[in-house]
Amino acid sequence: MSTPFFGGCACGAIRYSAEGEPLFSMNCHCRDCQRETGSAYAPVLAVRSATFRVTQGSPKYFELTADSGHTTRRAFCADCGSPLFGLPGISPDIVTIRAGSLDEPSAFRPTRDIYTASAQPWDHMNPALPKSSKLPDR
Repeated sequence: MSTPFFGGCACGAIRYSAEGEPLFSMNCHCRDCQRETGSAYAPVLAVRSATFRVTQGSPKYFELTADSGHTTRRAFCADCGSPLFGLPGISPDIVTIRAGSLDEPSAFRPTRDIYTASAQPWDHMNPALPKSSKLPDR
């Protein structure tokens, strides 16, 4: 993935930038991500929070208690509803960007499927990717 990279919401009200290679890139099949995306999983990549900036607009946030027991904050556009990024309480030094919000989402390369215990039976996962039933150790 080339750096810096950029993204934002569908209506253009919110924009962000990030630098550096992603710390990880995964497809998360947990029920929280399924509800957030309205789909089978959330494709996410993580960057160091020090390299991430909201450059335009102000996202809205909602909080949930993650499987880890920590509070996770998820950012979205209040105007168009686009999911943008997350702030995981278990790792406050990272931001988890939703790949669909990237300006160039084709650059996303997942390396693992996580929370496969919650995967939907109608979702066809890439058999070449390693699988974890829960959150793997980093």
